[in-house]
Amino acid sequence: MRNSLKPVAGLLCLVALACAGCTTKSDGSASTPSGPASTAGASAPAEESATEASGTTTAYAPYVNATDASDLDDAGSAAAYNLAFVIAEGDGDACTPAWNGTEAIDDSAVKSRISALTDSGASVRVSFGGASGTELAQACDSASALAEAYGAALDAAGSTRADFDVEGDALKDSDSVALRSEAIALLQKDRPDLSVFFTLPVMPSGLDDDAVALLDSANDHAVQVTTVNIMTMNYASSYGGDMGDYAERSAEATHEQLMDVFGTSESTAWGALALTSMLGVNDVDNETFTLEDAAQVREFAEEKGVGWVSMWATFRDRECGGGASDELVDCSGVDQEDGAFGEAFSG
Repeated sequence: MRNSLKPVAGLLCLVALACAGCTTKSDGSASTPSGPASTAGASAPAEESATEASGTTTAYAPYVNATDASDLDDAGSAAAYNLAFVIAEGDGDACTPAWNGTEAIDDSAVKSRISALTDSGASVRVSFGGASGTELAQACDSASALAEAYGAALDAAGSTRADFDVEGDALKDSDSVALRSEAIALLQKDRPDLSVFFTLPVMPSGLDDDAVALLDSANDHAVQVTTVNIMTMNYASSYGGDMGDYAERSAEATHEQLMDVFGTSESTAWGALALTSMLGVNDVDNETFTLEDAAQVREFAEEKGVGWVSMWATFRDRECGGGASDELVDCSGVDQEDGAFGEAFSG
C-alpha cells in the first residue's frame, strides 16, 4: 500500500486462535513454555477476542492517515484502526522512527488524533512500512536498535499492536527480513502482550516466495503472529476481471499456505487471516474495486471466519469532485455516497 499517503523449524504460534506462547516438542506436538515468550494470561485485543469467541465474527479495521484526520474515519463500525505509516526519518539513513518519515513519533497532533480515534472504543495499531520511504529494518544496523525504534513508536501511540506492512524491495531484502524477525522476537520477549500482524502483497495464486520466506523467518525466530493480512489489490494489468472474485481466490490460496507454514487447522488459519482491499480505482489499470466487491468480500470473510477485513483507506471513501480530485489519493474514483465502503466492509 502507499506510504506517502498520497499510498519450518517448528510450529509457529498463532496468537489469535491457537495456544499462546507455544513451542514444538521433538514429536511435533505443542507445549507451553514458562519463559517470557509465553502470553498465557495476557488479554487479547478486543477485535481478536470477538473472532476467537464466535469463530465467525469478522472485525472491520481500516487504514487511516496517522497525521491528518478525515471526517470519513468513523464510517462503519471499526474495531481497530491501522495508523499509516511509521518509517525511517528523512532520507532513511538513520534508525529513527517517524510518521511518514516526516513527523516525530511523539507529535502532539498525532497523539490527539489517536485519542479521537479511540474514543469509540476502537484500538489502534501502529503500521510500520508501506510502499514508500525506508522501512526501519533497512535503516537500523542491529536487532536491538530496531526493536528500540519499533518500541518507541508503539509507546508514543500507546499501542500494543504492531502491523508490519512489508512490500517491494523490503520484502526481497533477506537481510532486513531476518533483522526484523530478530527484533520482533526481542520486542515480544520484553512485551508479552504485543500482537504482531504481517501485511503482505498477494496474487490470486497466493503469497509469492518472498512473502512465504518472511513468514518462515518469523517462524525460525519464534515470533508469535496474530494475523497475516493480505493486500487483495494491484495484481497486474492482465487481471481485468472481477476484483471480488480475485480477493476470494487470493484468500483461498493463502489459507492453504498458512496451514502449511503454521502447521495449523483450517479454522485457525482462517481466523488468523485478514483481507485488505484498495477501494475504488487501484494503482493498476483495469482494476476497480466496487461497492459490490466490498459486500462480496465481507460476506466471504464472515462465511470463512476470517479475522478481519480492511481497506486502503478511509480518506478515499468518497466520490471524486468538490476538492477531492485525485482518485488514487483522496477519493475512490467510483460513484458512491461518503463512507459507503466503510459501511459495506462493516457488514
